[in-house]
Order: sequence, then structure tokens, then C-alpha cells
Amino acid sequence: MSGIFEGFAVIGTIVAVGYVVGRACVLGADAQTVLSRVAFFVATPCLLTTTLAETDLPTVFSASLVVTAASSLAVAGAYVTIAVVRRRPVGETAIGAMSSGYVNAGNLGIPIAIYVLGDASFVAPTLLFQLALFAPVVTTVLDTVSTDRAVGQRLSWVRIASQPLRNPITIGSGVGLILAATGWRLPQAVASPVALMGALAIPAILIAFGISLHGARRPGQGDTGVALWTVVALKNITQPLLAYSLGAFALGLNGLTLLAVVITAALPTAQNVFTYAVRYEQAVVLARDSALVTTIISVPVLFAVTLLLS
Repeated sequence: MSGIFEGFAVIGTIVAVGYVVGRACVLGADAQTVLSRVAFFVATPCLLTTTLAETDLPTVFSASLVVTAASSLAVAGAYVTIAVVRRRPVGETAIGAMSSGYVNAGNLGIPIAIYVLGDASFVAPTLLFQLALFAPVVTTVLDTVSTDRAVGQRLSWVRIASQPLRNPITIGSGVGLILAATGWRLPQAVASPVALMGALAIPAILIAFGISLHGARRPGQGDTGVALWTVVALKNITQPLLAYSLGAFALGLNGLTLLAVVITAALPTAQNVFTYAVRYEQAVVLARDSALVTTIISVPVLFAVTLLLS
């Protein structure tokens, strides 16, 4: 149980620092945007490269990856369906779908995996799926929507198809996967600065998130209320139940493996979603509120999952 407390304590402390920084205005009015853009364009691609390069691909491609991908895509698809029925904008729909299925596997999932499950590798399938597929696909959609809005006209299919090649998230993921698949290693003169810049990603994201909380309205107010509670229902309740059903009944998982996939699915929305929302100026309030509310609600959910399945 200490792993759950430790994971939330680390996140809470850095977010609190961001809130104090925002309240004191020591970094200026544009600090949130600047930190988010540094994280998106510089730090996160470096982190993706170093993280995926160390991935043991044959080990990660397992039943756990199937459960992770299926449960994430199912809740994301459910959100998209609801948003289409409600005729919500594409950008908001993409952020809402990502908020519903993109879990905080890095700075929260890893300490929980270490202290509750005894092995950080349990979150590797989730990290691979999110970093190599989920994030690049959603950011490509956001990139297309953002560019489309900026130029004021429909984009050509050629430009849409080439969008991933200009997306730093996709580029970082691609480089990392190539290194993992080939066994190549970056020269030390390159690897060291890349790793150092990658280490900036999580603190920058969390501090920017904390800054955004200063002066923010109570979550769920305004026209994001329905979208927010849809995300909460899908992320905190539906995804863990789906992961359990798929793991236990469809794939026959049990013991620590079953506990791992359900705990991973029960993790809250990652703050990375907020970074993407800020970068593309799409549904920023929804992304912020989703990360905050799902994190709070995930505490009792994670304890319940651990008690019931341990």
C-alpha cells in the first residue's frame, strides 16, 4: 500500500510547487504555456526516445498488452461515440478520448508497480502502447485540427498523411522503437544530453499543471461538466472493470498479472494530456479537470483493487 501513497505524494508535491509558483507569479504570466511547450517539443520526445530504447519488445508483447490496448481503446471509443452524438468539436473529442484511456503509467504507475507489485516491468506494456501508439495517433489528430484551424481551410490528404513525420511525439517514439528493435545504442555524447533533457519532462509537465490550478474554477463548471463526468465514469470505473473482465475471463490471467493489469487500468488520467491540450489549444480546461478529478477518485479505487485482488 505504501507505493500508492508514495506515487501520489511525489505528484502532489510537484504540483503544489507549481501552484505556489503560479500564485507568486515568479515565472511570469506565460509560464504555463512556456513550460508545456518545452515539455512537448524538447523534453518529452527525448524521454520517449530513452524510455522506448530500453524496452524489451519480446517481453512486452504479451497478454497484458492486449488487455491494456483493448481497455484503453474501448473507453476512448466510447467517449468518441458520446461526443459525436453530442456534436462536440473534434479537438475536444480527441482530448476527452485521451483523458478517458491514457493513464498515468510513468510518474504514478512505476512507483505503484514497484511497491505494490514488486516489479516496475508490469507497467511496460502500458508505457509501450501509450507512447508508441496512443499518443502519436491523438497528437496527429490534434495537429491536423490545429493546422486546419490556423490556415482556415481543409488540409490535403498528403499533408494529413505526413503530419506524424512533423510531430515531435511521433518522432521521439519512432526513434526509441527503432533503437529497441535493432539493439543500437546512441553514442554517449548524444545519449547523455538526450537523457538529461528527457528528465525535464515530468517535472515541467507537473509544474505547468500546478500553475494552471491557480485561479481555476471548480472542476465541472461551465460547458465542460458533461464531458468531465463522462471521462471520470470511463476512466475510474469502466476501464478497470473492462481490464478485469478481459484479463480474468477472456485471457485467463490470475495472480499478480491480473492485479497488475487492473491496477494499471485504474490509474488516473496522465498530466501529459494537459500538455497536449495546451500545445494545441484544445479543451485545456477539460484536460486539466480530468487529470485532477480522476487522480482524486483513483485513490480509493486503487486501494479497493489492491485489497480485492491481492
